[in-house]
Amino acid sequence: MSPTASPAALLRALPLAALLLLGPARAVRQARRPNVVLILTDDQDVCLGGMTPLKKTNTLIAQMGITFVNAYVPSALCCPSRASILTGKYPHNHHVVNNTLEGNCSSKLWQKIQEPYTFPALLKAMCGYQTFFAGKYLNEYGAEDAGGVGHVPPGWSFWYALEKNSKYYNYTLSVNGKARRHGENYSVDYLTDVLANMSLDFLEYKSNFEPFFMMIATPAPHSPWTPAPQYTKSFQNVSAPRNSNFNIHGKNKHWLIRQAKTPMSNSSIQFLDDAYRKRWQTLLSVDDLIEKLVKKLEVNGELDNTYIFYTSDNGFHTGQFSLPIDKRQLYEFDIKVPLLVRGPGIKPNQTNKMLVANIDLGPTILDIAGYDLNKTQMDGMSLLPLLRGDKNVTWRSDFLVEYQGEGYNGSDPTCPGLGPGVTHCFPDCVCEDSYNNTYACVRTLSAAWDLQYCEFDDREVFVEVYNLTADPHQINNIAKTIDQEILEKMNYRLMMLQSCSGATCRTPGVFDPGYRFDPRLMFSNHGLRARRFSAQFL
Repeated sequence: MSPTASPAALLRALPLAALLLLGPARAVRQARRPNVVLILTDDQDVCLGGMTPLKKTNTLIAQMGITFVNAYVPSALCCPSRASILTGKYPHNHHVVNNTLEGNCSSKLWQKIQEPYTFPALLKAMCGYQTFFAGKYLNEYGAEDAGGVGHVPPGWSFWYALEKNSKYYNYTLSVNGKARRHGENYSVDYLTDVLANMSLDFLEYKSNFEPFFMMIATPAPHSPWTPAPQYTKSFQNVSAPRNSNFNIHGKNKHWLIRQAKTPMSNSSIQFLDDAYRKRWQTLLSVDDLIEKLVKKLEVNGELDNTYIFYTSDNGFHTGQFSLPIDKRQLYEFDIKVPLLVRGPGIKPNQTNKMLVANIDLGPTILDIAGYDLNKTQMDGMSLLPLLRGDKNVTWRSDFLVEYQGEGYNGSDPTCPGLGPGVTHCFPDCVCEDSYNNTYACVRTLSAAWDLQYCEFDDREVFVEVYNLTADPHQINNIAKTIDQEILEKMNYRLMMLQSCSGATCRTPGVFDPGYRFDPRLMFSNHGLRARRFSAQFL
């Protein structure tokens, strides 16, 4: 399908003619409910300037609505994070732990246990929404062992999903369960533009008698960072930010961070600077997509009744603590993401500092649709009171971050001398992941504290703690010096969150007035693991 194809040709390519018109009474009733659009980018940071290239998006969404400046993901990796968006659950509840089939990424088990209860499935079945998906779904979607591209998850009226991971050319789409191969001709195949035109076509030919939900998941700015031809010369003088945690040794951190070579080689720095520029270049096409989408909604007379959410599945790093490029780590640059929202009842040019997470997106969109959230098992909270500007809203002060490390059973072929258990290694043998890069954190943001507490599931039982008020770039691990009582409370809070489900994930945090801590509970028989914090573990 061509990004420049005519609407008639696009209509023939998409089975939109199969839409059924509803009866007049139902049409009038449902027409009043808001539409929702969710744009999800891939690996877009917010801490290192990831929103800077998106001038149109800033004008059309941020300036017309609200920017959440403390938006996070519960796992800094594509598939677990996307599963959290779809289910409204923490990874320990949806059981997607990494980007592999073995890690439950688009596996048969995921399809059986979780997919029927995602928020799009509820929107379609229970709320009468027509639903549209275009772009990257989950990293292992389309795997032959999990049904191939013939599998269309429940809840989607129109399904245009990328097979496997992000690409810009030479990819396969599942078009409502049928494979469509694309090549490398920009005018017909560049994926971000193809997604834009599919979205415009849906808006042109959808039913006008049902509210709609659209999820558009772009490849940008994920590797291989292939920009559109017109943007290959953009940002030639841009390089990765040289923040205070750039190209420094990660002292007092987990061994995986300490193993990074400092200072980085000139070739590594050149590589990450080039990647940074290309990431920005790919985002210019996303900016164009946003502009086209908003203009189409306006022409259709639907913009004022449509919520538009813009976010990413995780952040990214480029040289922080001498790690070249990737995500997966517990630090702000990897777990913090952009979140912009415009829509009915949202005042323009707002900034919100509440602690929000992508597990909140599903509950929010269901709340917008009028669905009773008490009927779900979601861990997140509806953002709708914050979007409306309600007064005296009781909100969370902490949330859970969890990640299960990946590693090869054998040695990484790039760095055989490092032995088994590591992966995502660079030519200079700096590795971005390992089996025991498995951690869980409590990220706290309250009136008095801006704190992150993390434990690693390794032989050291390694602990990292950061006071982000004094140390926003997380350079100094204060696990050995922080007050012992706070350490114990955070340890217990972490154990509670790691076993939470639904409403128990939203109980008061350590620094909330309603929090109660009984040290005896740390050693009770609740199946929660208590840990000692003597110097030998730190």
